Amino acid sequence: MRHFTLLLTSALSAGLLLSGCQAKSQKTPNKNEIIETQSKALNDWFEARFQDELARSPMSQTYLGKKTNRDKLDDASQLALNEEAALQEAWLIEMRKNFDIDRLDPQTALSYRLYEFAAEDALASHKFANNEYVFQHMSGPHAQLPAFMINYQTVETVEDAQNYIARLNAIKTYMGQHAERAETQFEAGVILPKFVYPKISNACRNVITGMPFTKGEDSPLYADIKAKFSKLDIEDDKKSALIDEAKAALLGSVQPAYLNLINMFARHQEAATQDDGIWKLPNAEDYYAARLKHYTTTDLSADEIHDIGLKEVARIQDEMREIMKQVKFEGSLKEFFNFLRTDPQFTLPNTDKGRESYMKEATAIIDEMKSQLDGLFITKPKADMVVKRVEPFREDTAFGAFYNRPAADGSRPGTYYVNLRDVKEQPIYLMQALAYHEGIPGHHMQIAIGMELEGLPKFRTLGGHTSYIEGWALYSESVPKELGLYTDPYKDFGRLSMEIFRAARLVVDTGIHAKKWTREQAVQYYLDNIPNPEGDVRAEIDRYIVWPGQATAYKIGMIKIQELRKSAEQRLGEKFDIREFHDVVLANGSVPLKVLEELVDNWVKSKSKSK
Repeated sequence: MRHFTLLLTSALSAGLLLSGCQAKSQKTPNKNEIIETQSKALNDWFEARFQDELARSPMSQTYLGKKTNRDKLDDASQLALNEEAALQEAWLIEMRKNFDIDRLDPQTALSYRLYEFAAEDALASHKFANNEYVFQHMSGPHAQLPAFMINYQTVETVEDAQNYIARLNAIKTYMGQHAERAETQFEAGVILPKFVYPKISNACRNVITGMPFTKGEDSPLYADIKAKFSKLDIEDDKKSALIDEAKAALLGSVQPAYLNLINMFARHQEAATQDDGIWKLPNAEDYYAARLKHYTTTDLSADEIHDIGLKEVARIQDEMREIMKQVKFEGSLKEFFNFLRTDPQFTLPNTDKGRESYMKEATAIIDEMKSQLDGLFITKPKADMVVKRVEPFREDTAFGAFYNRPAADGSRPGTYYVNLRDVKEQPIYLMQALAYHEGIPGHHMQIAIGMELEGLPKFRTLGGHTSYIEGWALYSESVPKELGLYTDPYKDFGRLSMEIFRAARLVVDTGIHAKKWTREQAVQYYLDNIPNPEGDVRAEIDRYIVWPGQATAYKIGMIKIQELRKSAEQRLGEKFDIREFHDVVLANGSVPLKVLEELVDNWVKSKSKSK
């Protein structure tokens, strides 16, 4: 499934060019008029490109809450991906040819730079597209598509029901396109580590287990169909007919698509090895460098990132020892980690009641943080945010927690999802920091505010850079400490646990992919240096293996935001305002870290000159 992070779209009409405007006017425009005209022309061009690219993705249209093409899925073929890359390259050339960055207003000039950065990054990523695992257990289309249908395919009319059925019938082709790309990779020697295949095979079986595929309870999709179709305001016999059509689509399209995947995974597993890092793939060194640059938006090497991680782990462990003194724990830090992993006081019962208690407390944490926002932010999102449990059918492969953005039209709130498959893997002492990261003031503040910014091209309000987005969320875990919200030393230790978790990622991600660490080496490093439960640790290591570089973005982004804040505080003294600083960080949407540094520096200089 195509990630909706950047929409680049067709050609510039001659009517937008300044030269055409000048030919019709006897008066030579002044500099301000030229800047205004060119800026409008470029922003119109961005909008046209956005709409052209959006037209290529029916699923992105649905994600945005649009009612168009809800009967179609995306073209996931290699040909379509190559076409998109060719378009991106052509549009980049076109923008550079037809627009002069020195003739744009500051905000539009920034848009020019961000579009340029995004296009170059997309082309660099496409260069290594054959190394990107098509299927893996963290974000493959086999799990994402059912979640998409359940969470985004609304049914309010008969036409909506028919669109749902049409998309079910399209799944066989859609999954077949992904399977074809995976087969091409396999032939080129790009094979998942052996341990991944049972995970993705089981995830496929979860989709086609239950009625109408097998006996027992309704399968996830069939249950969703019945629930949505039953609410239609039509005669019962028409409802039954629509449900029967959907059932036929499940059996005729969905089931064979998933059985084909399961058979393919079984064949590929026979050739798989225990080598986990991407050092085994073609052009591995260049590929990993490109992944690190993509996720961190920096030129840091794998060795540099590894060293930063080791230093950060050591620093945070020193802070942890101070909390050990507060709670009067006698023993080593490693013994304290084991105490946190094993003492029952730190987990809720692994029962429905325990899950209910977790959800209630997580919601209360978010509600309390909402009441504190006026002292931290000038700009606040209009969109609301809710806390939800990850649906049971995807618990085995979903993250421990994550955030889904609200709909652009306000029809759907932002959502903080918590995976409660095993409540013991969600320790109580981590609950606060996790809620702050995924919800408020973390992802919801940054992403929802970014979506709601006015006057910016949509590729900026809807796009993103992992180091900025995750760096902000990790930085946000520390902000409530300044407000005194971590009243329990164990929960403050939880904050440090979340931070060291991300610092250790710098070590293990580079260890696995650049230094040829084994899976067990990475697991043992985590168990020796962070307090997370072993089950959580193993799930995380498995994530880094199939998603190279992504985990490094969090701490690299946080470090940069913290450095910028510290520098601003030192340079501005009493003039420093945390609300204004946060506004500068968030007011331009997602940006590469180098650009963020420039924006904060410009704000500090401007503030320094003011009386």
